Amino acid sequence: MFLSSRPIRFAAVALLFAGLSSLPAHAVSKDMIQLQTQIQQLQDAVARLQQSNDERMGVMKDLVQQTADAVNKMSVAVNGMGLKLQNQQDAMGAKSDQLSGQVQSLNDTLDELKARMARMEKVLTDIQSQQQSTAAVLGNLPQASGAPAGANSQPAAPAAAPSDNSAPSDQPAAPITRPNAKPAAGDPPSDAPPVADMYRSAYSDYMGAKYSLASSEFDDLIKAYPDDNLAGNAYFYIGEINIKTQKPTAAVKSYDHLLERYPDNAKIPAAHLHKGEALLAMKQNDAGVRELRALIQRFPTSPEASQARSRLNGMGVPITPRH
Repeated sequence: MFLSSRPIRFAAVALLFAGLSSLPAHAVSKDMIQLQTQIQQLQDAVARLQQSNDERMGVMKDLVQQTADAVNKMSVAVNGMGLKLQNQQDAMGAKSDQLSGQVQSLNDTLDELKARMARMEKVLTDIQSQQQSTAAVLGNLPQASGAPAGANSQPAAPAAAPSDNSAPSDQPAAPITRPNAKPAAGDPPSDAPPVADMYRSAYSDYMGAKYSLASSEFDDLIKAYPDDNLAGNAYFYIGEINIKTQKPTAAVKSYDHLLERYPDNAKIPAAHLHKGEALLAMKQNDAGVRELRALIQRFPTSPEASQARSRLNGMGVPITPRH
């Protein structure tokens, strides 16, 4: 509380008049001097108190200003650190997405190369079978008379049609060609393009966000080559298209087709992960957690398993079920 010198002076004057009215005349001079001395002392004390308070107030203002400056600097530093951390997280997320896309592209290329190798092996096997059949037929044909032993002989052209008993009994019969015969079960239609070309076209449309066209092309691939490993990839990308078009239920069915029919497909870990995410998006938390746990148990060292662990930890769910 600050005291002003003016009210004190008025009080001192009032006391002076009161003392003068109550004191005898001979004591007025002495008491007046004492009263003036006390008033002066009181004024000095008030002035010193006011000066002291002013100094303390100045120091307090300086401290408050310094504290405010420090808080502002700290706030700026914290905001800068938060922004830097956010930028780092965004950069890491972008790099992770880019790396995931590159890995996925490499997996697709590897699957296509495997499909090509399988077709080449099939072609080689067919060629070997044809060569063996041709060699067997040539070996069973009668040799020309007078040919030297061990020499390469050519089959003699008969002058007339041979009799029914001229050919050996175990000679394979010539294949019968039926122009209107239907393909065997599981064989692709005769007019279907190669599976690699169909897959490449569908995948290109998928990457170009032509989801309706890509889904139709993947369906055609599955119908033409249901037993090919690339059909499993087609089911996976149909599920991805359903996720992107807000159809999680259909996506789960597509992932299930892949998981049940193509157990050796390279997309199995990603199918587990994306199926679990789709179930969580549908609020089927128990089923989603089971799917993520199944992924971690089957493929513990895969990148998808690492993402599943992060997802479960973010949900506060233990990775292994509690008994």
